[in-house]
Amino acid sequence: MCELDDMEEFSKQPSGVSRREFGALALGAGLVMALPRLADAAETKGVDVEIKTPDGTCDAYFVSPVKGRHPAVLTWPDIFGLRPASKEMATRLAGSGYSVLVINPFYRTQKAPTAPEHPDFNDPATHQALMTLAGTLSPATAATDATAFIAFLDAQPSVDKKKKMGTTGYCMGGPFVFRTAAAHADRIGAAATFHGGGLVTDKPESPHLLIPQMKAQYLVAIAENDDARQPEAKTVLKDAFAKANLPAEVEVYAGAQHGWCPPDSVVYNHDQAEKAWSRQLALFSKALA
Repeated sequence: MCELDDMEEFSKQPSGVSRREFGALALGAGLVMALPRLADAAETKGVDVEIKTPDGTCDAYFVSPVKGRHPAVLTWPDIFGLRPASKEMATRLAGSGYSVLVINPFYRTQKAPTAPEHPDFNDPATHQALMTLAGTLSPATAATDATAFIAFLDAQPSVDKKKKMGTTGYCMGGPFVFRTAAAHADRIGAAATFHGGGLVTDKPESPHLLIPQMKAQYLVAIAENDDARQPEAKTVLKDAFAKANLPAEVEVYAGAQHGWCPPDSVVYNHDQAEKAWSRQLALFSKALA
């Protein structure tokens, strides 16, 4: 995993990649690549939305198939926030038959975009700005936001409330996935994290300690360099899921670097990103049916 203990630590230090690696990743954050699209993908419609929460108004993007009702998916983005690449990924997922909401996690402070185009994470001002934004988030904000976002999704005509909901998260969004699945166990049936940071820490609020409270099936996709820094995390997660009797696929993706999934990352790994995507679809088709 990343060298993150929790969201508080995330505001103080870089993620599991080195400062140089993270800077390279950031340079690609404004470059949107065309994601593969299934030939039989459903026609979709996306719209920018605003969601009222106890802490303000969250700007977000909601996209779903044009016809019918579908399982909902709540997506927590990485530190670069709501941007064209995250909207593109949400649209692709909607084409596979899901009603998807991707949010601006930093809405309390700033509307999207919250990262500059082609940000240089090694630039002191940019580094400080992003880490300051990340430092505004906590387990408490995750709980407040998840409740509001789930309520929004369940109010949409294109959402099938008879089916379980999924939630996904990238990097810093990983812990929010765990907290969402635990706090809304009766609603969340599938959860997936990709290069998630701070899933296993030595603190009493560590996300992995919430696993006994969950009912969701899981996919945890781990970057190879994150695993090198915290090799014990995968075993801790596997053991916790097994003790909770929760189906979970916890895998290290060989050759994949932290941040390999979003198509605007310069460490984007097409083959491994497609593998992670296919495993996500397999999980959703089984757990959200």
